[in-house]
Amino acid sequence: MAGSRLEKFGTVYSRVRDLMRSGVIKPSQKPIWFDVYDAFPPKKEPLYVKPHTRTTKKQDPVPEILYREDGIRAKFFEQYGTGYRSFLLHKPDFVSTCQRFVDKYMELKSRDELSEAALFEETGKALLAEGITLKRRGAPPASAESRESRLTDVSAEQQVVGAGSEETDATHTHTHNRPQQK
Repeated sequence: MAGSRLEKFGTVYSRVRDLMRSGVIKPSQKPIWFDVYDAFPPKKEPLYVKPHTRTTKKQDPVPEILYREDGIRAKFFEQYGTGYRSFLLHKPDFVSTCQRFVDKYMELKSRDELSEAALFEETGKALLAEGITLKRRGAPPASAESRESRLTDVSAEQQVVGAGSEETDATHTHTHNRPQQK
């Protein structure tokens, strides 16, 4: 028989009957049951009814696995974001900034009895002392006052260094103060 074997688009009888009418099935190839069905048709026409299946949400047999460090990592990424440095997966001994933070946090937690917020801040300071800078997410840029204080510090350093090199400046010619030609 041609088509779908499900009885969605008609019964088996109607499909065989139509195939015989069109000449696809010859009268000599007619199925044995066809004459019986023709002589004793069912009282009620068979109808395909799609089975009604209920889909219930099955409980996941695997519970969520959370480690102690996951809370620290979540807070780290919330506070500092992913950072500028990418993960170097081709290096087997690579340790991410977040993992270094978690390791240092656990180390400080085992030594000190600080509150969680203070411990978080101390961990950031300890990593800064090791040379790892952490940039806070959405932190405002440096204030104008701090920039001014840094400028005065830099200019004071230049004056101290410049006082010792005044004799050498007199011997050099400066090209940036040339008069313009007309």
